[in-house]
Amino acid sequence: MTGAAFLQGWLMTAGLIVAIGAQNALVLRQGLQRAHVGPVVLLCTVSDWLLIALGVFGLGSVIQSSPGVLQVFRFGGAAFLLAYGARSAVQAWRGHGQLVQAGPRAASLGATLATTLALTYLNPHVYLDTVVLLGSVGAQHGDTGRIAFATGAGFASTMWFATLGYGAAAASRWLQRPAIWRAIDATVAVVMFTVAGQLLIGGVS
Repeated sequence: MTGAAFLQGWLMTAGLIVAIGAQNALVLRQGLQRAHVGPVVLLCTVSDWLLIALGVFGLGSVIQSSPGVLQVFRFGGAAFLLAYGARSAVQAWRGHGQLVQAGPRAASLGATLATTLALTYLNPHVYLDTVVLLGSVGAQHGDTGRIAFATGAGFASTMWFATLGYGAAAASRWLQRPAIWRAIDATVAVVMFTVAGQLLIGGVS
């Protein structure tokens, strides 16, 4: 049961985090510039672990104890996942994914970390994805299962940011291939549709 919870947390977070948003674009840019990669990756990773814990162990418990709120998050979360999956499926079909290019100069460490904090904590989508959505799904597991779910989610985040930051420069030519981004988008769509189906069929209980 804990293994399944760990895998669900890992898959769900991996699917949510792969989309190239503002935070990921920053990590990519720093990796391409080979500037302040370690601090940026560490800050993004620690922030994700904190937000995941808040959702799974805080908000998730509140949601689980309120049947009405639980159903709102059940159907709302499923709707969000279906929309997210549909967007990824369309991108995979059309092949619109592309690598964010590096800027001409790297900013200072202080400015870079300040930007990272702003993109992390001032972005409402971060709370929707990490706190609300992961929290509502994590709420379906018991105490041990929640730990496994949160650990899997945090592990996926750690792997993604480390790979994104340190692998960006080495994989820049590979990441320019449209077929790679179509495969990534297709995988994200499958994961999102699967989790949405679990919410709609099995509920969050």
